[in-house]
Amino acid sequence: MKQIKSWAQYYVDLMTKLGLVRFSMFLAAAIIVLAVSIQMGVTLFLRGTIDVVDLVRSVFFGLLVTPWAVYFLSIVVDQLEDSRQRLSRMVRKLQEMRERDLELNSQLQENISRLNVQIAETNRAETLRQQAIEDLENEVFQREKAQLHLGERTALLRSFIDCSPDLVYYRNEDEQFSGCNTAMEQLTGRVEAELIGLTPFDVYKLDIANKVVETDRQVFATNEPMTYEQWLEYPDGRKAYFELRKVPFFDRFGKRLGLLGFGRDITERKQYQDKLEKASRDKTTFIATISHELRTPLNGIVGLSRMLMDTPLSPAQHQQLNTIHLSAVTLGNIFNDIIDLDKLDRRRLEIVPTPIDLPAFLDELETLSRIQAEQKGLYLHFDRDGDMPQFVMADGTRLRQVLWNLVGNAVKFTDEGGVTIRCLAHEAEAPGKLALHFEVEDTGIGIPRPQQEKIFAMYYQVEGQKHATGTGIGLAVSRQLVQSMGGQLYVDSDVGEGSCFTAELEVAWVEPVSEPESPDSGLTLDILLVEDVELNVTVACALLGKLGHEVKVARTGSEAIAMANPDDFDLILLDIQLPDMTGFDVASTLLSQYGDSLPPMVALTANVTGDRQYYLERGMQDVINKPLRSQAVRAVIAHLFADLADEEDEAASEQMQQNDLLDLGFLTDYADTVGKPVLLSSVDLFEKMMPDYMAVLDSNMIARDQAGVVEEAHKIKGAAGSIGLRRLQQLAQLIQTPDQPAWWENVEDWIESLRRAYPGDIARLRTWLQE
Repeated sequence: MKQIKSWAQYYVDLMTKLGLVRFSMFLAAAIIVLAVSIQMGVTLFLRGTIDVVDLVRSVFFGLLVTPWAVYFLSIVVDQLEDSRQRLSRMVRKLQEMRERDLELNSQLQENISRLNVQIAETNRAETLRQQAIEDLENEVFQREKAQLHLGERTALLRSFIDCSPDLVYYRNEDEQFSGCNTAMEQLTGRVEAELIGLTPFDVYKLDIANKVVETDRQVFATNEPMTYEQWLEYPDGRKAYFELRKVPFFDRFGKRLGLLGFGRDITERKQYQDKLEKASRDKTTFIATISHELRTPLNGIVGLSRMLMDTPLSPAQHQQLNTIHLSAVTLGNIFNDIIDLDKLDRRRLEIVPTPIDLPAFLDELETLSRIQAEQKGLYLHFDRDGDMPQFVMADGTRLRQVLWNLVGNAVKFTDEGGVTIRCLAHEAEAPGKLALHFEVEDTGIGIPRPQQEKIFAMYYQVEGQKHATGTGIGLAVSRQLVQSMGGQLYVDSDVGEGSCFTAELEVAWVEPVSEPESPDSGLTLDILLVEDVELNVTVACALLGKLGHEVKVARTGSEAIAMANPDDFDLILLDIQLPDMTGFDVASTLLSQYGDSLPPMVALTANVTGDRQYYLERGMQDVINKPLRSQAVRAVIAHLFADLADEEDEAASEQMQQNDLLDLGFLTDYADTVGKPVLLSSVDLFEKMMPDYMAVLDSNMIARDQAGVVEEAHKIKGAAGSIGLRRLQQLAQLIQTPDQPAWWENVEDWIESLRRAYPGDIARLRTWLQE
C-alpha cells in the first residue's frame, strides 16, 4: 500500500514536472506501447501468431483511445493534484492555525493563570479594601465624634471667651485683626467680621493706635510677652483704663503667626489707686496740720526756754530749764521723724549739704547726750579720734537727727552702766573727702541676732522688751537718712551685753568760713509778722525785738493783705497756715497787687514739706523753720539785706532774679519790634486764657490722662514762651515731659507751682513793660 502511494506520488510529481501535455503524450505513448505489447502477447498466446492487422488495429485503437483517456486522466489527476495541493495548503494552514491555536491556547492558559492570580489579588485587595473601608468608616465615625466633641468644646470655649469681661483678640504678622471676643466688639463698636483685616489705625484714635502698634512691634521684635497699661476709649466716648498683655503665638512648626492680646479693665483699681493717692495727700495735709498744731506750743517752750537761759539763773534753775529745753528738742525730733517718714513715703526727702562746724556740732551732741544720760543716772563717754577739720559739707539737721535717735535709743534701753559715743575721722579714698565713723555703744539689754536687721523696718519693735516703747519709726527713718547721705547704718549686739550702732558716711572738706558781720548791727528793719498763734507771736516778737527790729503783727491773711503796704515794711515774715487762707494765697495776692515793689517775703513753717525751691517758686524769697532761732533769722536777714547799701549789687541781683522769671533778651527785642502795646495785649490774652488752660490741665490730671496733660502743658509752654515768661515756660516743659524721673509723683506739684506762679509772673512782666 505504501508502494502504491509512492508510485502515485511519483506519477503526480512527474506530471507536474513535465507538464500536462508533455506528460499526456508521454503517458499515451507508454500506454500504446503497453497496450500493443499486451495485445501482441495475448494474441501470441492465444493463436501463437501475430498478424499485422492485429498490430495495426492495436496501434490504431491505442492512438484513438489512449490520448483522450490519458488527457482525461491527466485532467482528473491534475485536478486531484490541485485539490491535493489546496488540501495540503489547507492542511498546512490548518496546521498553522492549530499551532496558532496551540500558541493562543498556551497564551490563554497563561492569561488565565495570570487572571486567576489577578483575581486572587483582586479578591485579596477587595478584602483589604473592605477592611480599609471598615477602618475608614470607623475613623470617620471617630473623627465625627471627635469633631462633634471638639465643636462642643470650641463652642464652650467661645462662650467662655465671649462671656469674659476681659478683652481677647488676635492680630497677625501684618498687625491686622484676625478675631476677637464680644468685649472687644463692644470696645471698638464693630462686630468680629468687620474687625477682621483692619489695623489698629483703622479702629482707634491716632494716639491710642500709635501706642498699640508700638507695643505690638516690641512683642514681635523680642518674641517675649509684654504687659502694660493704657487708656482706651469706647464708641460713646467713655474712657476705661486697661491692663493689656500681649503674647506671641506660633504654629506647631515654630512659625510665628501673630500675637494674642488680653485686656482687663482696671478702671476701678485705678480709681482706688487715685483714692489712695488722695488719702496719701490727705495724710500729708494731716501730718502737716497736726505737726503745726503740736509744734505751736512746743515752739513756745523751745523759744522761751532758750531766751530764759540767757537770763541770770541759779545752777539748779539753769539745769532744770536746760532739761525742759532738751525735752522740747527731743519731742521736736520725733516730729521730724514723722515728717521725714511722710517724705520718704512720697520720695520727696531731700538732703541739703551745708558747711557745718564739726567740733561745735560734736560739742552740742555731747552736751545733749550727757544731759540725757545724767537724767537716768548713766555715765557717758564721748571719744573723738582722727584729724578733724573745722568745717565739713553735710546736712547737719539730718545728721543731728540720726545721732540723736541713736543716743536716745541707747539711753532708753540702758538701765545700768552707760553710753559711749565715738567719732572717728580719717581721709577717704576719694580726694577732698573725709570719712566719718560714728559709734553709739550702750550696756543695755541688747538685741537678738535674728532681729538685728528687722529693727530697721518700719514700725518694728523687738518682742519681749519691756522698754520697747515709742513709734518704731526712728531707726527706719535714720537708716534711710544715712543712705540718702551716701552712707550706711548697721548694728552689732548681743542679748544682755548691749548694742553698738555704727553710722558711716563720707563728707567733703571745706575751707574755714568766718561768721559774716551781723547785718543787723546798726540796721533796724520794719517787719510785718503774719502769725495767728499767740504763743508764736510772743516768741517771735521777743526774738526780733532783741535783734533790734520793729515788729507789727497781722493775725489773719486778710489782715496781712490790708496792712502790707510796701512803704511801711522792709520784710514780711509769713506763716503758711492761717485761719482764713494759706500763706501762699497771701503771697500771690500781694504779688499781683504790688509786683516787684513788694518787700521780701519769708515763709515761716513748722513742717517743711518741700525743698527751699518749693517756696521760692511760690513767691517767697526764703524760708525759716519753726521754732525761730536767732541764728536762722540773722542768716536770712544777712542773705536779703547784707548788700542793702550797695545799689549796684542790688540792681544786679534784681536783674538776675528778673532773668530767672522773664526772658529779658527776647522781651526787649519783641517790644522793640512790635511795640509794648501789642505785647501788653498778648499778656492780657495769656492771662485770660490761663484759667481755661489750668481747668483742662486739672481735668486731665483727674482722668490720669497723661497725653492730655502733656498736650495742655505744651500749649501753656508755647503761650508762655511767646510772651517771655521763662519760669512758666520751664515749669510747663517739666509737665509736658513724662520721661522725667518720677514724673507722676512730681507733676501735681509742678502744676500747683504753675498755678501759684503765673499771676505774680504776669504782674512782674507788666511792671517791667511799664518801666
